[in-house]
Amino acid sequence: MRALTTLAPTCQASMLRPNKKGAAVQKTSEINDFAEVTATAAISRAVHGWRAKCLQRLIRLDMPVPPTVALSAGAVRAIAAGQQPDSRAILAHFGDAPLVSVRPSPENTEWGGPGTILNIGMNDARHKTLTQTQGEAAATALYIRFVQSYAVHVARLDPDMFEMAEPSPESLRASLKAYETEMDEPFPQDPVRQLTEVLRSMARAWEGTTARILRQVKGAPTDAGLGLVVQEMALGIGPGISGSGVIQFVDPVTGQPQVTGRYVGQSQGRAALSGPEAIYLTRDPRGPSLEEVCPEVFADLLRFGAACRAKLREEMQIEFTIESGQLHVLDAIKVARSSRAGVRIAVALAEDGIISRDDAVLRVEPRALSELMHRQVDPRGPRDRFAKGIAASPGAARGRIVFSSAAAQASAARGEPCILVRRETAPEDIRGMHAASAVLTERGGITSHAAVIARGLGLPCVVGATDLSVNARDKVLKAADGRSFHEGDLITVDGTKGEALVGEAEMLEPALDDTFRTLLTWADAVRDIGIRANADTPADATTARMFEAEGIGLCRTEHMFFDEDRLTVMREMIFADTSKDRAAALERLLPMQRADFVRLFEIMAGLPVCIRLFDPPLHEFLPHDRDGMRELAEALDKPLSEVVRRVEALSEFNPMLGMRGVRLGITLPEIYEMQARAIFEATVEAARKGTPVVPEIMIPLVSAKREVELVKTRIDAVAAAVRTHMGVSFDYRLGVMVETPRAALRAGDIAQHAAFLSFGTNDLTQMTYGLSRDDAGRFMNTYIQQGVFPEDPFHILDVDGVGELLHIGAERGRATRPNLTLSICGEHGGDPDSIAFCRSAGFDYVSCSPFRVPVARLAAAHLALNDRGRGLENTP
Repeated sequence: MRALTTLAPTCQASMLRPNKKGAAVQKTSEINDFAEVTATAAISRAVHGWRAKCLQRLIRLDMPVPPTVALSAGAVRAIAAGQQPDSRAILAHFGDAPLVSVRPSPENTEWGGPGTILNIGMNDARHKTLTQTQGEAAATALYIRFVQSYAVHVARLDPDMFEMAEPSPESLRASLKAYETEMDEPFPQDPVRQLTEVLRSMARAWEGTTARILRQVKGAPTDAGLGLVVQEMALGIGPGISGSGVIQFVDPVTGQPQVTGRYVGQSQGRAALSGPEAIYLTRDPRGPSLEEVCPEVFADLLRFGAACRAKLREEMQIEFTIESGQLHVLDAIKVARSSRAGVRIAVALAEDGIISRDDAVLRVEPRALSELMHRQVDPRGPRDRFAKGIAASPGAARGRIVFSSAAAQASAARGEPCILVRRETAPEDIRGMHAASAVLTERGGITSHAAVIARGLGLPCVVGATDLSVNARDKVLKAADGRSFHEGDLITVDGTKGEALVGEAEMLEPALDDTFRTLLTWADAVRDIGIRANADTPADATTARMFEAEGIGLCRTEHMFFDEDRLTVMREMIFADTSKDRAAALERLLPMQRADFVRLFEIMAGLPVCIRLFDPPLHEFLPHDRDGMRELAEALDKPLSEVVRRVEALSEFNPMLGMRGVRLGITLPEIYEMQARAIFEATVEAARKGTPVVPEIMIPLVSAKREVELVKTRIDAVAAAVRTHMGVSFDYRLGVMVETPRAALRAGDIAQHAAFLSFGTNDLTQMTYGLSRDDAGRFMNTYIQQGVFPEDPFHILDVDGVGELLHIGAERGRATRPNLTLSICGEHGGDPDSIAFCRSAGFDYVSCSPFRVPVARLAAAHLALNDRGRGLENTP
């Protein structure tokens, strides 16, 4: 065995590198940092790549792996830099007439690499020999495939010149002639030169700019290296039973046990398996199978698959070749799998005792769980995409296009699924979104109104599809390719991939089965930060409980007022001229609010519920078009001119920074007093029904301590009045939603009157950046591509800017009140990277939309396990 571990030029053979004209150039030092892959060789993934290490493990499992030599990443980098490989020494491992393949072997399977080159060493002499042993057809097929592969991938010639018909002596001569014409030299006959050029070509391809960018997208470091594996060919073409195939033992979409794959007789390599000549692997009434044609080989493959699962602790796909009835295992790779298959495989391996539960938890990426909680487009079916946007809320849905909330509600009343298509959504579209099966918008970003509400509702949503043109008046949707869609046309929205598809795509149902629940139970056993849900309605709370949230971290009460019966009363309150009239209108809303809170408390069964007091500006509850104002005037029995004046009076230049949140509660205190009374009365009623709760009341958009003092005084008075009136004692906690930079900076003062601080990172990010989340989607991609922002700060928490405000607020708040509860309740609450920040900053919990709760639970478990692993590494 040859196993050298330095790059020293220990061999100085006279290898000349030819140029295009065949002229020799200067000698270079030869690289001989390679090792024969045996059971005991010093092969490591970090040095030789995953494929070399995997092949060694297969050899240790007594699988029939052809002789193999591995080049280190350092050797490959040196080859790319211009040094010569010691190809003669490499080929010496394969006998007098070597015929080999070269495969890429990066450290990580996800990083890709240049394509495999087969049949290196094929030349006129070998063709003649193989003609005698394998037959003329087989020998010619092998030779012509090598010529084509070498010409295209090594010499970089035009592929069209080598797209010949079926292999034949004529097509072989044509290929050789084409090569000679283009290169001004005959096709190389020396196997040493062939291998040298293949190794150089693959090494340089790895170092190319495009390849580097592609692997960095998949998480590879900038200096990621490539190992190469040289392996003796198993021909797969010739007399007797010969061919190639792949086999795996789980379904790649569902993860259920199932033998699947392809086998093609008289073929080589994975590329050949895409042809129509494949036969079945297992017995099948529709045609012949490998199990019938070669039962001994099939039985060996089953045995090898079981060995891989038990010893490699993974479900593997085995690539194999049969040569005259003799089985050769060429490679084994981790089975490509969907997210739902990944969960099932990890749990099954743990339940069978092959891996630990902690390992199973770590094998599933948190974001992958989103695909299990919603219907998905079946990846095995056809896709006719007509629009691409931002994947704002995962899942998929089919339905007929509607262009207004009213049409969506009408469609739902008829029992017809619909897709709400809007240029962008507004608060008044919430009822339509509730009725729709999915949402598609032309504008908006990851934290736009449509995106936030859709995630809370669990609706598939694609926003920022800027290539679309939405004409709601004419009820026409135009795609970039010129196709037009009208109201009533069937489409599919894939919120997981951010695409809109023509017609009804094939679907996969959610996978919220025992496997899903088992994995999350294991995750909960190790995580060390709380996970709550943002839930505005009883339906949201039910979803939160289904996903085992530990309470409600944000209940936005304003969403309760958009139902038709409540909206009218809300508008009456807005048009009231006196405090008494406002109180009278709110008195009608009181029982509705109380019933909402009672239902929330019952569903949450004693878990904490944090209720945010009324936040949005009042104009959001008013119509903005002439027809809507006329209808409102009729409903309120007021002149249209008065309605128009009031709407105009409430309009603001920048409503998100205007009369909203605590400012509204101080200037119109009747609103917060009504809500506090509803909360306290619901608390008493829930306790009487056997579900005691300590409600948490949160004041929004605070900037100053005095704001908290004023609101707290009124809420304390309401609490005292309810206790006296109902003759029941109860507790509650008052806190602040930190959404302004000043609130974070003055957290020490504010904490004097607050039991908790919950950071609303959506608005805090907007105000820190001076950036509207609803408009950021128009330029965010440009900013990210040009390096202004590393990521969308509304999607991934800005730990340098916004994060510093969170740190300041947490430190100053706890300096005043050491037992202060800290949390975040913005959209960042469900993002794994943001959870890592909150955990390191000592926050008590994060709160996110109900459908992101499982993602957050698993992400928190990953963080705890990774910290535990680092702690063990540092233990003496």
